[in-house]
Amino acid sequence: MKQIRTIARLDVKGNDLIKSVCLEGLRKVGIPSEAARKYYKEGIDELIYIDLVASLYGRSKMNEIVSQTSKDVFIPLTAGGGIRNIVDVNDLLRSGADKVAINTGAVNNPNLIKEVADKYGNQCMVLSIEAKKKGPSEWEVYTECGRESTGIEVKAWAKKAELLGAGEILLTSIDKEGTKKGFDLELIKLVSSTVSIPIISSGGFGSLSHIQPSLEAGSDAIAIAGGFHYSLFNISDVKKEINKYGYAAARIK
Repeated sequence: MKQIRTIARLDVKGNDLIKSVCLEGLRKVGIPSEAARKYYKEGIDELIYIDLVASLYGRSKMNEIVSQTSKDVFIPLTAGGGIRNIVDVNDLLRSGADKVAINTGAVNNPNLIKEVADKYGNQCMVLSIEAKKKGPSEWEVYTECGRESTGIEVKAWAKKAELLGAGEILLTSIDKEGTKKGFDLELIKLVSSTVSIPIISSGGFGSLSHIQPSLEAGSDAIAIAGGFHYSLFNISDVKKEINKYGYAAARIK
């Protein structure tokens, strides 16, 4: 039975937990480490921290936030945003992260994927893809928190990253992010049929009814942000929904 992870995605700006719509209009919704502790106690499987503005401004509080969180949260923790080189990766891992998610830094220097995988293992290297639909069955990779188009086709980039050593993909639909209208199923199908590494689907969750289609499209994990931040859903309900359709939710409290 395929095991599905339920992941809380926590986007940050400075010291604040924020939420956006289509990666724009950032709105403060809390304190990152407090939200992390809450979700951990409620039975979340993993946490993903993404600094949405680090690539734009070249600075980040992520090391502090990760260090604070890892003192009393003992589940896999992924951190990303503004990672440009192996030194940045090392700093985050020393702060308590288990994995790093890299988007802009990997696009600018694809060899960084191989460097991370070779030094810390494939399981540590998460490729973050921010994708925007460009046409029928065609999505483009965006960087800088969805602001910069790259001309790179998502399918080709996912395939290349897997060959370079990426251990999983955090796949964010810019078009769906924050809309609560459901995941981009076509995008998930495209990427999951292209690579053999796990896909974390992100962007668009707004109803328990969105879970089954996402899993059928090929998701290995679902990342939820606003649904948890605004207490629209609780973690145990999401996991029960996963189990209902013949998948295994990792742990239920």
